[in-house]
Amino acid sequence: MPQKLWEADTQTKSKSNLFEFEKFLAKKFNYLPQKNYKKLFNWTINNPEHFWSSIWEFSNIKGYKNDKYYFPKEIIKSKFLVKSKLNYAENLLSKNDDSKAVTFISENGYRKEKSWKDLNNHSLKLINFFKKNKIKEKDRIAAYTANQIETVESFIATSAIGAIWSSCSPDFGIQGVIERFSQIKPKLLIITDRYYYNGKEINILERLPAILKKIKSIRNVLIISYPGKKNLKYKKIKGVKIFNYNNLKIKKEKKFLFKKFDFDKELAILYSSGTTGKPKCICHRAGGVLLQHIKEHKLHCNVKQGDNVFYFTTCGWMMWNWLMTFLASKASIVLFDGFPMYKRKDLLLKIAEKENISLFGISAKYIDQLKKFNINVKNKYKLKYLKTICSTGSPLSSDGFDYVYKNIKKNVHLASIAGGTDLVSCFVLGNIYSPVYRGQIQNNGLGMNTDVFSERGKSLINKKGELVCKSPFPSMPKLFWNDKNYEKYKSAYFKKFKNVWHHGDFAERKTNGGYIIYGRSDATLNPGGARLGTAEIYSVVEKFKEIKESIVIGQSWDNDVRIILFLVLYKPNSLNEELITEIKKNIRSEASPRHVPSKIIEVTDIPRTKNNKIVELAVKNVVEGNKIKNIQALSNPESLNQFKNIMELQI
Repeated sequence: MPQKLWEADTQTKSKSNLFEFEKFLAKKFNYLPQKNYKKLFNWTINNPEHFWSSIWEFSNIKGYKNDKYYFPKEIIKSKFLVKSKLNYAENLLSKNDDSKAVTFISENGYRKEKSWKDLNNHSLKLINFFKKNKIKEKDRIAAYTANQIETVESFIATSAIGAIWSSCSPDFGIQGVIERFSQIKPKLLIITDRYYYNGKEINILERLPAILKKIKSIRNVLIISYPGKKNLKYKKIKGVKIFNYNNLKIKKEKKFLFKKFDFDKELAILYSSGTTGKPKCICHRAGGVLLQHIKEHKLHCNVKQGDNVFYFTTCGWMMWNWLMTFLASKASIVLFDGFPMYKRKDLLLKIAEKENISLFGISAKYIDQLKKFNINVKNKYKLKYLKTICSTGSPLSSDGFDYVYKNIKKNVHLASIAGGTDLVSCFVLGNIYSPVYRGQIQNNGLGMNTDVFSERGKSLINKKGELVCKSPFPSMPKLFWNDKNYEKYKSAYFKKFKNVWHHGDFAERKTNGGYIIYGRSDATLNPGGARLGTAEIYSVVEKFKEIKESIVIGQSWDNDVRIILFLVLYKPNSLNEELITEIKKNIRSEASPRHVPSKIIEVTDIPRTKNNKIVELAVKNVVEGNKIKNIQALSNPESLNQFKNIMELQI
């Protein structure tokens, strides 16, 4: 039996949004509230039309709801709430008073906040600016910005007029930006003049001429200054109008009338990592995203009006989009920009204490780093308001679960969550009714018919396989940009199993309904034909204090596959036989003899995407002499050079 680490008390369950939702269903559908997640989940799967319609009503979404659905045999053609109308921005601007809506905090300590009234007024200012410059419905607005309040306002204003948003964070280089934005042909580029990372100032405006030279569709540029700093100077560019955010005037106008768009209206274009080729442009729909996010925020995260929500993310990651929609639940959001351990290892936790954070969102990698540095937060911060810790980005190890409860807070809902850019939401996540078990994600999301399949498409319990979704859901992408006849779309999700969404995660579904994610399917290891998840090796290796980072691949060798483990050590050139023996011994006992690497090799750096995810596939390709299709997708492409022609891997 897995170890139970936490369970909400009866009073917490009774006061939860989930129980309020059950009572709502009781009035409408004669549903019997039982505070039993499994029964509620089964009802949502068996009654999808009633369930998604109920999310709209329970959350008081502004718009016109039409209870019509189209669920043909082919999942990709499914439609939710057909002919319903709403405006995504109107739902995010859920308040208009003097209470706090958004807070910005830089790594250097600069802090700025805006009220709901400010957020409404400044969003209106941008709406007027867009209209004045002839930005209309379905036009694309690209943002190359830091995670600051002006970016939030720009996103809200974009969706308010029915334009389509797309953003990249400043850590993307010139080529990475061009590869993404050139595909969608934006009319307007919003750019922050600079950003800071670990004390270093990086000028972004210097990159502007090169970007505009390659993306001819951009005719207007809006420059935002980094918070707390004066504007950097820039050169005028022929044929392009350049505006400064601080110089935009707010006209006193009557209340803006939000046009109601179709439920399936295009909201935003997000990008695949691009590590296997040109980044795919994934276009998401406004109604489906809003409905899905509100469900996850209210029912799974138990977020309530006035809560302060923090997620460590950049504008280039889907978690930024997820964070934005918390505004629709009348919650206040806290933005952080910079290095999360600048000058102090517990910087983000200090912010959580000072800002009275109720939901604290971070990556599994961040928890691992705190654990490595042996930081005991409980002795330093009370975190009185903290109710939920969300972890995503990569699988959270069992030791990571232990660390949170022993060193951060004992009475907290630790919700490991997993989904992705593809659905801009989650397949599996937490809930307030079920216990938190060590090393497990709690459950399927409500209305998400998620399962684990064998290679032959059979449902598995307590066995590893492919994470799939067997039924449609409202935040499925509307389309891929420039994708004739949905060819890329179908190839991405429906190629492996007929009419079943194949997500590409290697996972296991437990008897209690929980999930364990073992890494990406394309990175699984196959020695002797047995499929092994990379996360099982990482969870052992990360316990070693000598090891800073690691990456594991399967190298094709002698008509089989052998496991190769690369290590970055805190003390360079300190890998010795004693450490190698100890690592192999622990992997053998804690994972299995099959997981033991054939070779353990020291390197100085590990390649990762802009969203800080390690890239096993790129390393495997370099080791095996294959071409890397899109090196621009990596934040540190130069790191791949050290994996070329390693003598030890030739024998």
